[in-house]
Amino acid sequence: MNAEKFYTSKLGIILAAFGATFLWGSAFPAIKMSYEALEILPTDFDKQLLFAGYRFFLAGVMIFLFFWLMKKNFTLRKDTIVPLVQLGFVQTFLQYVLFYIGLSYSTGMQGAVIAGTASFFQILFAHFLYSDDSLSRRKWLGIMLGFAGVLIVNLPKVDAGISFGVGEVLLVLAMMVSAYGNIMARERAAKMDVSYLTSYQMLFGSIGLLGVGGISAGLLSISFNLYTFSLLLYLSFLSAAGFILWNNVMKYNKVGKVSMYLFLVPVFGVFLSSVFLNEVLGWTVLIGLVCVTVGIIIVNNERLGLKREGKKAA
Repeated sequence: MNAEKFYTSKLGIILAAFGATFLWGSAFPAIKMSYEALEILPTDFDKQLLFAGYRFFLAGVMIFLFFWLMKKNFTLRKDTIVPLVQLGFVQTFLQYVLFYIGLSYSTGMQGAVIAGTASFFQILFAHFLYSDDSLSRRKWLGIMLGFAGVLIVNLPKVDAGISFGVGEVLLVLAMMVSAYGNIMARERAAKMDVSYLTSYQMLFGSIGLLGVGGISAGLLSISFNLYTFSLLLYLSFLSAAGFILWNNVMKYNKVGKVSMYLFLVPVFGVFLSSVFLNEVLGWTVLIGLVCVTVGIIIVNNERLGLKREGKKAA
């Protein structure tokens, strides 16, 4: 079975989407655990970006090594440099500057629920960019429900100290960038191999992260032991595998057809944060998670009624 046939089959879409979203969901507790073990504080912006740079540089190298072992040619082509640098800036550098700083000020659960908004932003962007991905009343209903869930999970609670602050704002902005980056990757994947695209955009993006973080903190300012290096390797692996799986799904399918699976990112993220970070799974988190999940399902399920209302002019 070739790649296109697999990634357009029902089983292939489910397996790839579940795999990618589980890996991305596990990133929330893994990053928080890394911050704690490495004693990286919310104010240590340079070390946060440096750590992110390590992660994505290693992720790019992992992809190169895997396909080098498979004897696949990954020589950088001159005509792809500009689009790869553009994608690396958006999907790796800019997204994770916002994400890593934002998550340091937020909980793993809050970050995971907010991550669900990437699906809504992706659908909103697709509405304006693609003639066959127009918005209907059903999609608007799902989007409003999803954003209501984000507000609910971040309602001020005196006893838990939860509020919609700078961390949550940065995470929402990171999801906007992530959604646009996914669409950029989909368009560029039509002209180049997804693995080639993913590895180089990660490497180019990581150079920016290493540069910004390294200039301030020093490239070797973070000291690793076996435990923290294992966390770094896992985060690198989930980035490499997750982006390859997701970008392949995006390449061969309409944005709206696969975006619904992004609801699994907050689901996995919330429950894994509860297990590994011992965060309390309160009612506001559960209600917010349900709203986001249902919202993502509504905007992507035409069988619920209010079907697509014709094509929108580009």
